[in-house]
Amino acid sequence: MYAAERQAQILQAARSLGRVEVLALATRMDVTPETVRRDLTALERLGVLRRVHGGAMPVERFGFEPNVAMRENQFSAEKDRIGKAALDELPDGGSLILDAGTTTVRLASLLPTDRKFTVVTHSLPVASALAGYANITLHLLGGIVRGITLAAVGDWALRNIADVSVDVAFLGINGITTERGLTTPDLGEAQVKRALARAARRTVVLADHSKFGRTEFARVSGLDEVDTIITDSDLDAETASDIEVAGPRVVRA
Repeated sequence: MYAAERQAQILQAARSLGRVEVLALATRMDVTPETVRRDLTALERLGVLRRVHGGAMPVERFGFEPNVAMRENQFSAEKDRIGKAALDELPDGGSLILDAGTTTVRLASLLPTDRKFTVVTHSLPVASALAGYANITLHLLGGIVRGITLAAVGDWALRNIADVSVDVAFLGINGITTERGLTTPDLGEAQVKRALARAARRTVVLADHSKFGRTEFARVSGLDEVDTIITDSDLDAETASDIEVAGPRVVRA
């Protein structure tokens, strides 16, 4: 088994169980404890696990929100597939909202250059990715910029959003469950995400499989307020079916 495969299994176990132990992982994977410790160190450097005595815990257990730099290399191939699948949801020209998030940045980098778009965003990375596009009219929402996500939040951003109406909003999210819907760690970002969705005729959520089954502190909306969720093929069919019963169409890219 390659290191990347081991580390993916370790992360999945940690998120499922809440904690993993070095010796138990070594026995289960038939490797030495030193190999497991190296894997845990690598995962901690990626910002997805936190080492504790004898093992590790997922960062979500600590109420820790990884920053953009930590998240941009997580599930990179999956995010690329999600971004490409999201191109099918674009209007034929027209207007769209791109929320903050590493997956929405992927979509921004893939936007076609042969059609004109009006793009509204509160994300500095999204704005930076699109600033040089001749075919895009870019509107950057103002507000207080959160250092963790590089997204503008607060009353100023909310007042700006109230002035626009677009064809489709592409939202990033931290947690998705059938019970709580869409959730994110920060109340200010939850307010902005909710306003962005309400400013659009259609709402499309971009989220890799690790976001499903997670509930964060601040609720954004119920699933019945979402039109489509685009995720990757690692989301199991049963979970996808449960989500669709709650409202949105699920695309597994």
